Amino acid sequence: MKPQKNFVGPRLRQLRREHGQTQAEMAAALGLSPAYINLLENNQRSLSVQVLLGLTDVYGVDWRDILKDDTPAALADLRNAVQDPIFAADRPDLEELRAALDHCPNLARSLLTLHKTHRAMSERLLAVTGGEADAAQRAVASNPETVVHDLFRANQNHFDALERAAEAFRDGEEIETGEFYGWLKHRLDTRLGISVQGAAITAMRNALRYYNERGRVIMLSDGLDYPNKVFQLTHVTGLLEQRETIDGLIANAGVTGARAEARCRVELANYFAAAVLMPYAPFLAEAEATRYDIDHLAARFGVSFEQVCHRLTTLQRKGAQGVPFFFLRIDKAGNVTKRFNATAFHLAQYGGACPRWDIHMSFRTPGRVIPQFVEMPDGTRYFTVNRTVDRPVLGRMSQDNRLAVTLGCAIEHASKIVYARPFQIGDPDLIAPIGINCRLCPRQACAQRAHQPLHLELPIDEHRRGETRFES
Repeated sequence: MKPQKNFVGPRLRQLRREHGQTQAEMAAALGLSPAYINLLENNQRSLSVQVLLGLTDVYGVDWRDILKDDTPAALADLRNAVQDPIFAADRPDLEELRAALDHCPNLARSLLTLHKTHRAMSERLLAVTGGEADAAQRAVASNPETVVHDLFRANQNHFDALERAAEAFRDGEEIETGEFYGWLKHRLDTRLGISVQGAAITAMRNALRYYNERGRVIMLSDGLDYPNKVFQLTHVTGLLEQRETIDGLIANAGVTGARAEARCRVELANYFAAAVLMPYAPFLAEAEATRYDIDHLAARFGVSFEQVCHRLTTLQRKGAQGVPFFFLRIDKAGNVTKRFNATAFHLAQYGGACPRWDIHMSFRTPGRVIPQFVEMPDGTRYFTVNRTVDRPVLGRMSQDNRLAVTLGCAIEHASKIVYARPFQIGDPDLIAPIGINCRLCPRQACAQRAHQPLHLELPIDEHRRGETRFES
Protein backbone atom coordinates (compact mmCIF):
# COMPACT_ATOMS: atom_id res chain seq x y z
CA MET A 1 0.00 0.00 0.00
CA LYS A 2 1.34 3.45 -0.95
CA PRO A 3 1.84 5.85 1.96
CA GLN A 4 -0.75 8.64 2.19
CA LYS A 5 0.42 12.01 0.95
CA ASN A 6 -0.33 14.97 3.17
CA PHE A 7 -1.07 18.28 1.45
CA VAL A 8 -1.31 21.16 3.93
CA GLY A 9 -0.94 24.24 1.74
CA PRO A 10 -3.75 26.42 3.18
CA ARG A 11 -2.84 25.58 6.80
CA LEU A 12 0.84 26.28 6.15
CA ARG A 13 -0.02 29.63 4.55
CA GLN A 14 -2.24 30.54 7.50
CA LEU A 15 0.49 29.60 9.98
CA ARG A 16 3.00 31.77 8.13
CA ARG A 17 0.64 34.76 8.04
CA GLU A 18 -0.18 34.38 11.73
CA HIS A 19 3.52 34.89 12.43
CA GLY A 20 3.79 37.81 10.00
CA GLN A 21 6.39 36.07 7.86
CA THR A 22 7.14 36.03 4.16
CA GLN A 23 7.80 32.73 2.41
CA ALA A 24 11.51 33.52 2.49
CA GLU A 25 11.42 34.13 6.26
CA MET A 26 9.57 30.87 6.93
CA ALA A 27 11.99 29.03 4.68
CA ALA A 28 14.97 30.43 6.61
CA ALA A 29 13.38 29.42 9.94
CA LEU A 30 12.85 25.85 8.71
CA GLY A 31 16.11 25.52 6.78
CA LEU A 32 14.31 25.17 3.45
CA SER A 33 14.28 27.09 0.19
CA PRO A 34 11.58 29.74 -0.50
CA ALA A 35 10.69 27.86 -3.69
CA TYR A 36 9.94 24.72 -1.67
CA ILE A 37 7.70 26.65 0.74
CA ASN A 38 5.85 28.04 -2.28
CA LEU A 39 5.31 24.52 -3.63
CA LEU A 40 4.02 23.33 -0.25
CA GLU A 41 1.59 26.23 0.04
CA ASN A 42 0.22 25.53 -3.41
CA ASN A 43 -0.19 21.79 -2.68
CA GLN A 44 2.39 20.92 -5.32
CA ARG A 45 4.49 19.03 -2.77
CA SER A 46 3.34 16.83 0.07
CA LEU A 47 4.52 17.41 3.63
CA SER A 48 7.42 15.23 4.74
CA VAL A 49 7.95 13.98 8.30
CA GLN A 50 11.08 16.12 8.61
CA VAL A 51 9.27 19.31 7.67
CA LEU A 52 6.36 18.41 9.96
CA LEU A 53 8.75 18.02 12.89
CA GLY A 54 10.39 21.30 11.98
CA LEU A 55 7.04 23.07 12.06
CA THR A 56 6.22 21.71 15.51
CA ASP A 57 9.66 22.70 16.84
CA VAL A 58 9.86 26.20 15.34
CA TYR A 59 6.24 27.28 15.74
CA GLY A 60 5.16 25.19 18.72
CA VAL A 61 2.07 23.78 17.02
CA ASP A 62 0.59 20.32 17.48
CA TRP A 63 1.37 18.16 14.45
CA ARG A 64 -2.20 16.80 14.60
CA ASP A 65 -3.56 20.31 14.01
CA ILE A 66 -1.38 20.62 10.93
CA LEU A 67 -2.48 17.29 9.48
CA LYS A 68 -6.12 17.68 10.46
CA ASP A 69 -8.16 17.67 7.26
CA ASP A 70 -11.72 18.92 7.46
CA THR A 71 -11.86 19.66 3.74
CA PRO A 72 -14.37 16.87 2.86
CA ALA A 73 -16.89 18.18 5.40
CA ALA A 74 -16.34 21.78 4.35
CA LEU A 75 -16.69 20.81 0.69
CA ALA A 76 -19.98 19.07 1.43
CA ASP A 77 -21.23 22.16 3.28
CA LEU A 78 -20.22 24.40 0.39
CA ARG A 79 -21.92 22.17 -2.17
CA ASN A 80 -25.07 22.29 -0.10
CA ALA A 81 -24.89 26.08 0.36
CA VAL A 82 -24.53 26.87 -3.34
CA GLN A 83 -27.73 24.98 -4.07
CA ASP A 84 -29.53 27.97 -2.57
CA PRO A 85 -31.57 29.81 -5.25
CA ILE A 86 -29.55 33.00 -4.64
CA PHE A 87 -26.64 31.32 -6.49
CA ALA A 88 -28.78 30.09 -9.39
CA ALA A 89 -27.55 32.70 -11.89
CA ASP A 90 -23.88 31.69 -11.67
CA ARG A 91 -23.50 28.64 -9.45
CA PRO A 92 -19.85 27.52 -8.99
CA ASP A 93 -19.04 23.95 -9.96
CA LEU A 94 -17.28 21.30 -7.88
CA GLU A 95 -13.80 22.15 -9.15
CA GLU A 96 -14.26 25.82 -8.26
CA LEU A 97 -15.37 24.88 -4.75
CA ARG A 98 -12.36 22.61 -4.29
CA ALA A 99 -10.05 25.38 -5.54
CA ALA A 100 -11.61 27.81 -3.06
CA LEU A 101 -10.96 25.44 -0.17
CA ASP A 102 -7.41 24.75 -1.36
CA HIS A 103 -6.35 28.34 -1.94
CA CYS A 104 -8.77 30.52 0.06
CA PRO A 105 -10.02 28.35 2.93
CA ASN A 106 -10.81 31.26 5.26
CA LEU A 107 -12.80 33.00 2.54
CA ALA A 108 -14.71 29.78 1.80
CA ARG A 109 -15.57 29.27 5.47
CA SER A 110 -16.58 32.92 5.78
CA LEU A 111 -18.98 32.34 2.88
CA LEU A 112 -20.48 29.42 4.78
CA THR A 113 -20.93 31.59 7.87
CA LEU A 114 -22.53 34.33 5.80
CA HIS A 115 -24.89 31.85 4.16
CA LYS A 116 -25.93 30.41 7.52
CA THR A 117 -26.68 33.93 8.72
CA HIS A 118 -28.68 34.58 5.57
CA ARG A 119 -30.73 31.43 6.12
CA ALA A 120 -31.35 32.32 9.75
CA MET A 121 -32.51 35.82 8.83
CA SER A 122 -34.76 34.39 6.10
CA GLU A 123 -36.37 32.05 8.62
CA ARG A 124 -36.94 34.96 11.00
CA LEU A 125 -38.56 36.98 8.20
CA LEU A 126 -40.82 34.05 7.39
CA ALA A 127 -41.82 33.88 11.03
CA VAL A 128 -42.57 37.61 11.14
CA THR A 129 -44.57 37.50 7.89
CA GLY A 130 -46.58 34.46 8.96
CA GLY A 131 -44.76 32.06 6.65
CA GLU A 132 -45.65 33.98 3.48
CA ALA A 133 -42.65 33.60 1.20
CA ASP A 134 -43.72 36.43 -1.13
CA ALA A 135 -43.99 38.87 1.77
CA ALA A 136 -40.57 37.81 3.06
CA GLN A 137 -39.08 38.22 -0.41
CA ARG A 138 -40.50 41.73 -0.70
CA ALA A 139 -39.00 42.58 2.67
CA VAL A 140 -35.45 41.78 1.51
CA ALA A 141 -35.76 42.88 -2.12
CA SER A 142 -33.45 45.69 -3.21
CA ASN A 143 -35.20 49.03 -3.22
CA PRO A 144 -34.71 51.44 -6.13
CA GLU A 145 -32.15 53.49 -4.20
CA THR A 146 -29.99 50.39 -3.70
CA VAL A 147 -30.29 49.55 -7.40
CA VAL A 148 -29.09 53.06 -8.29
CA HIS A 149 -26.15 52.81 -5.89
CA ASP A 150 -25.15 49.41 -7.27
CA LEU A 151 -25.41 50.65 -10.88
CA PHE A 152 -23.14 53.62 -10.20
CA ARG A 153 -20.78 51.51 -8.07
CA ALA A 154 -20.40 48.90 -10.81
CA ASN A 155 -19.36 51.69 -13.22
CA GLN A 156 -16.96 53.34 -10.73
CA ASN A 157 -19.35 56.29 -10.68
CA HIS A 158 -18.38 57.21 -14.25
CA PHE A 159 -20.40 56.87 -17.47
CA ASP A 160 -18.28 57.73 -20.48
CA ALA A 161 -21.23 57.64 -22.90
CA LEU A 162 -22.97 60.40 -20.96
CA GLU A 163 -19.73 62.37 -20.64
CA ARG A 164 -19.27 62.32 -24.43
CA ALA A 165 -22.89 63.32 -24.97
CA ALA A 166 -22.47 66.21 -22.52
CA GLU A 167 -19.34 67.41 -24.33
CA ALA A 168 -21.27 67.53 -27.61
CA PHE A 169 -24.26 69.26 -25.99
CA ARG A 170 -23.03 72.85 -26.35
CA ASP A 171 -21.96 72.41 -29.99
CA GLY A 172 -18.72 74.23 -29.20
CA GLU A 173 -20.52 77.37 -28.04
CA GLU A 174 -18.95 79.44 -25.26
CA ILE A 175 -21.73 80.34 -22.85
CA GLU A 176 -21.27 82.60 -19.85
CA THR A 177 -22.48 81.18 -16.54
CA GLY A 178 -25.16 83.84 -16.11
CA GLU A 179 -26.46 83.32 -19.65
CA PHE A 180 -26.91 79.58 -19.49
CA TYR A 181 -30.54 79.63 -18.34
CA GLY A 182 -31.62 81.76 -21.31
CA TRP A 183 -29.56 79.64 -23.69
CA LEU A 184 -31.23 76.47 -22.40
CA LYS A 185 -34.72 77.94 -22.77
CA HIS A 186 -33.96 78.90 -26.35
CA ARG A 187 -32.49 75.48 -27.11
CA LEU A 188 -35.50 73.65 -25.66
CA ASP A 189 -37.84 75.81 -27.73
CA THR A 190 -36.02 75.54 -31.06
CA ARG A 191 -34.95 71.89 -30.87
CA LEU A 192 -37.72 70.20 -28.92
CA GLY A 193 -40.59 72.64 -29.12
CA ILE A 194 -40.76 72.92 -25.33
CA SER A 195 -41.44 76.16 -23.49
CA VAL A 196 -40.38 77.03 -19.94
CA GLN A 197 -42.61 78.84 -17.45
CA GLY A 198 -42.11 79.96 -13.90
CA ALA A 199 -44.79 79.03 -11.39
CA ALA A 200 -45.73 80.34 -7.98
CA ILE A 201 -44.75 78.11 -5.08
CA THR A 202 -48.41 77.65 -4.12
CA ALA A 203 -49.30 76.53 -7.63
CA MET A 204 -46.74 73.73 -7.76
CA ARG A 205 -48.14 71.67 -4.85
CA ASN A 206 -44.78 71.12 -3.15
CA ALA A 207 -43.04 70.28 -6.42
CA LEU A 208 -39.91 71.96 -7.76
CA ARG A 209 -40.29 71.07 -11.41
CA TYR A 210 -42.97 69.49 -13.58
CA TYR A 211 -42.81 68.59 -17.26
CA ASN A 212 -46.19 68.56 -18.96
CA GLU A 213 -45.45 66.22 -21.85
CA ARG A 214 -48.79 66.78 -23.52
CA GLY A 215 -48.58 70.57 -23.34
CA ARG A 216 -44.83 70.61 -24.11
CA VAL A 217 -44.09 72.93 -21.20
CA ILE A 218 -41.71 72.76 -18.23
CA MET A 219 -42.95 74.42 -15.05
CA LEU A 220 -40.25 75.60 -12.62
CA SER A 221 -41.11 76.61 -9.07
CA ASP A 222 -40.22 80.12 -7.96
CA GLY A 223 -38.69 78.41 -4.93
CA LEU A 224 -35.69 77.37 -7.01
CA ASP A 225 -32.58 79.53 -7.09
CA TYR A 226 -30.74 80.19 -10.35
CA PRO A 227 -28.27 77.23 -10.21
CA ASN A 228 -31.09 74.79 -9.50
CA LYS A 229 -33.29 76.19 -12.28
CA VAL A 230 -30.44 75.67 -14.72
CA PHE A 231 -29.84 72.17 -13.40
CA GLN A 232 -33.51 71.19 -13.69
CA LEU A 233 -33.73 72.37 -17.30
CA THR A 234 -30.55 70.50 -18.21
CA HIS A 235 -31.89 67.40 -16.46
CA VAL A 236 -35.12 67.42 -18.50
CA THR A 237 -33.18 68.02 -21.71
CA GLY A 238 -30.97 65.03 -20.94
CA LEU A 239 -33.95 62.88 -20.04
CA LEU A 240 -35.49 63.61 -23.45
CA GLU A 241 -32.48 63.82 -25.77
CA GLN A 242 -30.38 61.08 -24.18
CA ARG A 243 -33.19 58.60 -23.53
CA GLU A 244 -31.70 55.94 -25.82
CA THR A 245 -28.26 56.20 -24.22
CA ILE A 246 -29.69 56.17 -20.70
CA ASP A 247 -31.97 53.21 -21.37
CA GLY A 248 -29.04 51.34 -22.93
CA LEU A 249 -27.00 51.79 -19.75
CA ILE A 250 -29.90 50.54 -17.65
CA ALA A 251 -30.49 47.52 -19.89
CA ASN A 252 -26.79 46.61 -19.98
CA ALA A 253 -26.76 46.67 -16.18
CA GLY A 254 -29.61 44.16 -16.04
CA VAL A 255 -31.89 46.51 -14.12
CA THR A 256 -35.52 45.43 -14.30
CA GLY A 257 -38.77 46.64 -12.80
CA ALA A 258 -40.59 49.87 -13.59
CA ARG A 259 -39.70 51.62 -10.31
CA ALA A 260 -36.01 50.67 -10.40
CA GLU A 261 -35.70 51.64 -14.06
CA ALA A 262 -37.39 55.00 -13.47
CA ARG A 263 -35.12 55.77 -10.50
CA CYS A 264 -32.01 54.89 -12.49
CA ARG A 265 -33.26 57.02 -15.39
CA VAL A 266 -33.62 60.04 -13.09
CA GLU A 267 -30.13 59.65 -11.61
CA LEU A 268 -28.48 59.13 -15.00
CA ALA A 269 -30.20 62.27 -16.29
CA ASN A 270 -28.83 64.06 -13.21
CA TYR A 271 -25.39 62.74 -14.14
CA PHE A 272 -25.77 64.12 -17.65
CA ALA A 273 -26.86 67.51 -16.32
CA ALA A 274 -23.84 67.72 -14.02
CA ALA A 275 -21.54 66.77 -16.90
CA VAL A 276 -23.03 69.53 -19.07
CA LEU A 277 -22.74 72.21 -16.38
CA MET A 278 -19.30 71.08 -15.21
CA PRO A 279 -17.54 69.82 -18.39
CA TYR A 280 -15.05 67.08 -17.59
CA ALA A 281 -11.71 68.49 -18.75
CA PRO A 282 -12.18 72.14 -17.62
CA PHE A 283 -13.73 71.02 -14.33
CA LEU A 284 -10.93 68.55 -13.55
CA ALA A 285 -8.28 71.14 -14.45
CA GLU A 286 -9.89 73.75 -12.20
CA ALA A 287 -10.32 71.23 -9.37
CA GLU A 288 -6.64 70.26 -9.47
CA ALA A 289 -5.48 73.87 -9.79
CA THR A 290 -7.46 74.91 -6.70
CA ARG A 291 -6.75 71.68 -4.77
CA TYR A 292 -10.43 70.74 -4.84
CA ASP A 293 -11.75 73.97 -3.34
CA ILE A 294 -15.48 73.24 -3.46
CA ASP A 295 -16.72 76.80 -2.94
CA HIS A 296 -14.40 78.08 -5.66
CA LEU A 297 -15.64 75.42 -8.09
CA ALA A 298 -19.27 76.21 -7.28
CA ALA A 299 -18.71 79.91 -8.05
CA ARG A 300 -16.65 79.19 -11.16
CA PHE A 301 -19.23 76.91 -12.79
CA GLY A 302 -22.40 78.53 -11.39
CA VAL A 303 -23.57 75.47 -9.46
CA SER A 304 -24.25 74.57 -5.84
CA PHE A 305 -21.90 73.17 -3.20
CA GLU A 306 -23.72 69.83 -3.28
CA GLN A 307 -23.60 69.63 -7.08
CA VAL A 308 -19.82 70.13 -7.01
CA CYS A 309 -19.43 67.38 -4.39
CA HIS A 310 -21.49 65.00 -6.49
CA ARG A 311 -19.56 65.85 -9.67
CA LEU A 312 -16.20 65.27 -7.96
CA THR A 313 -17.12 61.62 -7.39
CA THR A 314 -17.44 61.07 -11.16
CA LEU A 315 -13.95 62.10 -12.32
CA GLN A 316 -12.77 58.59 -13.13
CA ARG A 317 -12.13 58.77 -16.88
CA LYS A 318 -9.27 56.47 -17.91
CA GLY A 319 -6.11 58.47 -18.41
CA ALA A 320 -7.61 61.60 -16.80
CA GLN A 321 -8.64 60.63 -13.31
CA GLY A 322 -9.21 62.94 -10.41
CA VAL A 323 -9.06 62.04 -6.74
CA PRO A 324 -11.51 59.15 -6.07
CA PHE A 325 -14.18 60.48 -3.71
CA PHE A 326 -17.26 59.17 -1.95
CA PHE A 327 -20.31 61.33 -1.25
CA LEU A 328 -22.95 60.93 1.43
CA ARG A 329 -25.96 63.05 2.34
CA ILE A 330 -28.07 62.74 5.48
CA ASP A 331 -30.99 64.56 7.07
CA LYS A 332 -31.18 65.87 10.63
CA ALA A 333 -32.43 62.49 11.88
CA GLY A 334 -29.39 60.72 10.41
CA ASN A 335 -31.27 59.09 7.51
CA VAL A 336 -29.12 58.55 4.42
CA THR A 337 -30.79 60.37 1.51
CA LYS A 338 -28.08 60.05 -1.16
CA ARG A 339 -24.80 58.17 -1.58
CA PHE A 340 -22.29 57.81 -4.39
CA ASN A 341 -18.93 56.12 -4.15
CA ALA A 342 -15.73 55.88 -6.21
CA THR A 343 -13.68 54.53 -3.27
CA ALA A 344 -13.47 51.43 -1.07
CA PHE A 345 -15.33 53.24 1.73
CA HIS A 346 -18.44 51.33 2.89
CA LEU A 347 -21.36 53.77 2.93
CA ALA A 348 -24.36 53.08 5.15
CA GLN A 349 -27.56 52.50 3.20
CA TYR A 350 -29.92 53.20 6.04
CA GLY A 351 -29.93 55.72 8.86
CA GLY A 352 -27.49 55.91 11.70
CA ALA A 353 -24.18 56.89 10.17
CA CYS A 354 -21.65 56.88 13.01
CA PRO A 355 -22.24 59.71 15.55
CA ARG A 356 -18.47 60.12 15.87
CA TRP A 357 -18.42 61.37 12.31
CA ASP A 358 -18.55 65.17 12.02
CA ILE A 359 -21.17 65.04 9.29
CA HIS A 360 -23.59 65.18 12.24
CA MET A 361 -21.67 67.98 13.94
CA SER A 362 -22.10 70.16 10.85
CA PHE A 363 -25.76 70.76 11.74
CA ARG A 364 -24.50 72.78 14.71
CA THR A 365 -22.39 75.05 12.44
CA PRO A 366 -24.53 75.59 9.30
CA GLY A 367 -22.63 76.51 6.15
CA ARG A 368 -19.22 75.90 7.68
CA VAL A 369 -16.84 73.28 6.27
CA ILE A 370 -15.65 70.82 8.93
CA PRO A 371 -12.67 68.65 7.88
CA GLN A 372 -12.05 65.37 9.69
CA PHE A 373 -9.74 62.36 9.44
CA VAL A 374 -11.53 59.07 10.18
CA GLU A 375 -10.60 55.41 10.54
CA MET A 376 -12.90 52.48 9.79
CA PRO A 377 -12.88 49.28 11.90
CA ASP A 378 -10.75 47.51 9.26
CA GLY A 379 -8.01 50.14 9.73
CA THR A 380 -8.56 52.06 6.48
CA ARG A 381 -8.31 55.83 6.88
CA TYR A 382 -10.04 58.64 5.03
CA PHE A 383 -10.13 62.42 4.93
CA THR A 384 -13.63 63.89 4.90
CA VAL A 385 -15.12 67.33 4.36
CA ASN A 386 -18.49 67.91 6.03
CA ARG A 387 -20.96 70.77 5.58
CA THR A 388 -24.67 71.56 5.62
CA VAL A 389 -26.63 72.40 2.47
CA ASP A 390 -30.02 74.07 2.35
CA ARG A 391 -33.01 72.85 0.38
CA PRO A 392 -35.51 75.16 -1.38
CA VAL A 393 -38.11 76.70 0.93
CA LEU A 394 -41.60 75.92 -0.37
CA GLY A 395 -43.62 77.16 2.57
CA ARG A 396 -43.64 77.86 6.26
CA MET A 397 -43.39 74.16 7.15
CA SER A 398 -40.29 73.65 5.01
CA GLN A 399 -38.18 76.38 6.62
CA ASP A 400 -34.78 75.22 7.85
CA ASN A 401 -35.01 72.26 5.47
CA ARG A 402 -31.34 71.54 5.95
CA LEU A 403 -29.27 68.48 5.03
CA ALA A 404 -25.63 67.60 5.65
CA VAL A 405 -23.17 66.26 3.09
CA THR A 406 -19.73 64.74 3.30
CA LEU A 407 -17.10 64.33 0.62
CA GLY A 408 -14.28 61.92 1.42
CA CYS A 409 -11.18 60.29 -0.03
CA ALA A 410 -8.55 57.81 1.10
CA ILE A 411 -6.00 59.44 3.39
CA GLU A 412 -3.19 59.03 0.83
CA HIS A 413 -4.96 61.64 -1.34
CA ALA A 414 -5.45 64.15 1.50
CA SER A 415 -2.33 66.15 0.58
CA LYS A 416 -4.08 67.12 -2.67
CA ILE A 417 -7.06 68.64 -0.83
CA VAL A 418 -6.98 72.28 0.28
CA TYR A 419 -9.03 71.57 3.41
CA ALA A 420 -6.32 69.23 4.75
CA ARG A 421 -3.59 71.87 4.47
CA PRO A 422 -3.70 73.02 8.14
CA PHE A 423 -3.23 69.48 9.49
CA GLN A 424 -0.31 67.12 10.01
CA ILE A 425 -1.60 64.30 7.82
CA GLY A 426 -1.21 60.93 9.53
CA ASP A 427 -1.07 62.31 13.08
CA PRO A 428 -2.84 59.55 15.09
CA ASP A 429 -4.29 62.14 17.46
CA LEU A 430 -6.32 63.57 14.56
CA ILE A 431 -7.89 60.26 13.55
CA ALA A 432 -11.47 59.66 14.74
CA PRO A 433 -12.43 55.94 14.92
CA ILE A 434 -15.85 55.51 13.28
CA GLY A 435 -18.01 52.68 11.96
CA ILE A 436 -20.70 52.17 9.32
CA ASN A 437 -23.41 52.29 11.97
CA CYS A 438 -23.93 50.84 15.43
CA ARG A 439 -25.72 47.69 14.32
CA LEU A 440 -22.75 46.71 12.13
CA CYS A 441 -19.82 48.23 14.03
CA PRO A 442 -17.54 45.79 15.92
CA ARG A 443 -15.82 48.47 18.04
CA GLN A 444 -15.95 47.77 21.76
CA ALA A 445 -15.95 50.28 24.61
CA CYS A 446 -17.48 52.96 22.38
CA ALA A 447 -19.11 55.76 24.35
CA GLN A 448 -21.45 56.51 21.43
CA ARG A 449 -22.91 53.04 20.99
CA ALA A 450 -26.69 53.14 20.53
CA HIS A 451 -27.45 49.52 19.54
CA GLN A 452 -26.23 46.01 20.21
CA PRO A 453 -24.34 44.86 17.08
CA LEU A 454 -26.13 42.16 15.08
CA HIS A 455 -23.03 40.01 14.59
CA LEU A 456 -21.24 40.41 17.94
CA GLU A 457 -22.06 39.75 21.58
CA LEU A 458 -20.61 42.51 23.72
CA PRO A 459 -19.55 41.57 27.27
CA ILE A 460 -22.11 42.25 30.01
CA ASP A 461 -21.09 42.21 33.66
CA GLU A 462 -23.85 42.90 36.16
CA HIS A 463 -21.26 44.14 38.65
CA ARG A 464 -19.85 46.81 36.34
CA ARG A 465 -21.38 49.75 34.50
CA GLY A 466 -19.65 50.69 31.27
CA GLU A 467 -19.96 53.92 29.33
CA THR A 468 -23.15 52.65 27.70
CA ARG A 469 -25.79 50.13 28.75
CA PHE A 470 -24.76 47.82 25.91
CA GLU A 471 -21.36 46.94 27.34
CA SER A 472 -19.99 46.56 30.86
